[in-house]
Formats: sequence, structure tokens, C-alpha cells
Amino acid sequence: MTDLLIVTAVDAEARAVGPHDDVRTVVSGAGRTNAAAATTEQILLCRDRAPFDAVLSIGVAGALPGSDLRIGDIIVASSCIYAEEGIVTSRGFAGMDGLGFPLGDFEGNAVPVDEDLLDRLGAAFPIGPVATVATCSGTDAAAQTIARRTGAVAEAMEGAAVVHAARRLRVPAIEIRAISNTTGDRKNQRWDLEAGLSAIEKNMARILDCLGL
Repeated sequence: MTDLLIVTAVDAEARAVGPHDDVRTVVSGAGRTNAAAATTEQILLCRDRAPFDAVLSIGVAGALPGSDLRIGDIIVASSCIYAEEGIVTSRGFAGMDGLGFPLGDFEGNAVPVDEDLLDRLGAAFPIGPVATVATCSGTDAAAQTIARRTGAVAEAMEGAAVVHAARRLRVPAIEIRAISNTTGDRKNQRWDLEAGLSAIEKNMARILDCLGL
């Protein structure tokens, strides 16, 4: 690989990624709309003069119940799962399969990541599903609901949108997260944002080495 696009939500994550040869880092802003728009914009802007070989969504995330993830751990998404898209009925929540409309050229709510990127990065880091949420889990019930609904080990706010946008434009993509906090009741959450950002910084060389950069 020679040209890589990295999408972060905020400046602090971009600083943790740092400058690297053959890597373009863009700060999208928080949330799915910002992430999808920024990813699409960058791919289209650079397509004619220097197309990207891959896109990475990189940032911090919250560990979901039952994941055994600790603050400072790195997780590579085996899939990126939209947590809210679907329908709520008297029988509970059903994803896009239950609603009967596709989100893309994949089934249900799980955006597939690129298999080659997953193989490369999965050889060096743990993998697992990561949920993309619009509303973060600030109660135990909310965190348990997201974990049960998606099967994810962590939640963040941009990954599925970045990977989905890149997929639509036929660019391989994947999500990588560093755990900065737990989820659940806000008063009991454990936070160490600096540890999460430090984990990104410390592991960037290894990430890029996996990708041949």
C-alpha cells in the first residue's frame, strides 16, 4: 500500500495518529454524518490525482459489557455495526432485516470490513465487532442493550459510516479503536482519555507496518 486515508473524529485523535509518509489524516467531526461526508469528500477529491489504497477509521471507544476489554487496549473491527437503524415494535427492536430495507450491498446492520485489511491487522491485534452509535451508553441498561443488540465489544460514533462510505466508493476500509472508557451508568464509568490516545500513538507504527507502510 502506498496511500492511506485515516479518518478521526477529533483533533486529539489526529495528533495521536501523527504525521506519516503516504498517509493523509482528516478530522471529520463527531458522528456518522460528519464521518461519512468527510470520507466521501476526501476519496473524491483525491481520486484523480492520488487515489487511496485503503481507509482507516481510527479513534477512541468505550468498552461494552462482557467484552473483557481494558482501557488502553486496541481492537480491530471485524465488522462495523449500526446500532440504531431498524424498528422498535411491541416485541422489541429489529434491525434493517426486520424492517425490510437494505442499508447497502450487505445484509442487516453490519457493514463488512475489508478482508485483506482484517487479515493483516488481525495478525497483530485482537478483533471483534464494533458498534456505531448515535447515542452513547450512559446507563447500564443502555450499554447492555447495545451489547445484546449488536454483539459488539465496543462502541464509538463513526466507524460504520466511514467504512460504509468507502465501500460505496470501492475503497477497502476498516475501523481501529483504542479503549478510553467503560460504558454504563455515567457515575460509575471509568475514563482515561489520555491512555486511549496514548495507545493509538504507541501502536501506529505497528498498524502501518501491518499495512506495508
